[in-house]
Amino acid sequence: MRVGISGTHGTGKTTLVEALCAHLPGHVAADEPYYLLEEEGYEFRFPPSLEDYRALLACSVRSLGSPPLLSGVVFDRTPLDYLAYMAATGADPSDEADGATLRPAFASLDLLVITLITPETEQILPAAEMPGLRSRMHDALLELVYGDPLNAWEDTPVLELSGPLDGRLDAVLAALDHGSSPITP
Repeated sequence: MRVGISGTHGTGKTTLVEALCAHLPGHVAADEPYYLLEEEGYEFRFPPSLEDYRALLACSVRSLGSPPLLSGVVFDRTPLDYLAYMAATGADPSDEADGATLRPAFASLDLLVITLITPETEQILPAAEMPGLRSRMHDALLELVYGDPLNAWEDTPVLELSGPLDGRLDAVLAALDHGSSPITP
């Protein structure tokens, strides 16, 4: 199965990716686009610029859209993340991406998982950098995922994780067992 994990920074995405790969035989974690670009020599600004988010979006689309060498992949971030970061910095995602380009990338996923900021993430997880950007991205992500202004992921099942951190793995595994119907708590 191919699973994409999206959410703002500091919501436990990478931890969830690692747990899923440990519990799903034969599954591997796809490197986050930030690290892929960094390995290629891309130099990011701090905080990232709109150009940086464009580069991350393009890398993420390539990663999801490339022919799967392995069917069992868990992606740490999806193009949706970078669209939400763009929106959080004032850009219009509809001006930054084309639904026809994004659609095949999202169609390659069996499940899109959204990690949320919750009272528990704020108490248990380390404090995240750039809290204002984090909050704006979180809000933009939810608006994008459910509004789908690009008509790019409407057929991709979505699981929103708002419950306890220790229940996330089981929630994703249960969603994968239920097939391809959209699931939200």
